Amino acid sequence: MSAPTIPFVKMNGLGNEIVVVDLRGSKKVFEAAEARAIAAGRLTHFDQMMVLRDPRTAGTRAFVRIYNADGSESEACGNGTRCIGWTEFQRTGEKNLRFETKAGLLEVRVGDIGHITVDMGEPRFKWDEIPLAEPFHDTRHIELQIGPIERPVLHSPSVVNVGNPHAIFWVEDVAAYDLGRFGPMLENHPIFPERANISLAHVTSRGAMTLRVWERGTGLTRACGTAACAAAVAAMRKGLVDRTVTINLPGGALVIEWTAGNRILMTGPVEVEHEGALEGDTLARASA
Repeated sequence: MSAPTIPFVKMNGLGNEIVVVDLRGSKKVFEAAEARAIAAGRLTHFDQMMVLRDPRTAGTRAFVRIYNADGSESEACGNGTRCIGWTEFQRTGEKNLRFETKAGLLEVRVGDIGHITVDMGEPRFKWDEIPLAEPFHDTRHIELQIGPIERPVLHSPSVVNVGNPHAIFWVEDVAAYDLGRFGPMLENHPIFPERANISLAHVTSRGAMTLRVWERGTGLTRACGTAACAAAVAAMRKGLVDRTVTINLPGGALVIEWTAGNRILMTGPVEVEHEGALEGDTLARASA
């Protein structure tokens, strides 16, 4: 007898590929090898897979486990959270939703498919909250560089945790650097004991920035919601932009607001690509 299939929805947030799987009411737990097998599929390829589990906290819709394409788990995913907000709105008709991840509780407000807002919580700036392997008093810039000491290619990134760790390098042209080559080295640098998402950021005005991202556990991506949040608040800390800023990524734009109450609000669109079913036999072989 073949193993049962599991329904999924393939979506994207600004080209950030997301697979949504609802396992509420099920005891099924994906192993890392199964996640990698799903990510390798032509119709199921993902940057992140959002797996909805039974709620752990009253008032939440689900506890969400987030898998990267390499099978590792992530604490937060902004684009993926907008996606599950949309699927839950489609299922229930309710526009104000709450989910729980390893990073904590996330509030989602659905306007329409082009305007979904996620309260991504409070940024963390202390070196041991990011975390870093050694103390830094001022995380607006830390001592980290690529290239010769006298002429570094990249240097002095800002670091912040917005549910997961991020390093942002400030440049004049985000396309002028081979992020596909530098990204893996920086993601796995010893200064980041839990690895890190790596961004190149260019401030173009008080209200706009351009961003490219190497995403931890995934690689180069067309968009990363948490990276947009991290770059925005890091730029605000440095006095480079105002408290609301548009982040332009290869896949499109996100609007990030850092409120007076120390909350990060991210607003952007999602897109539904197709629905299907994960083949149980494929997952069984991956587990074996």
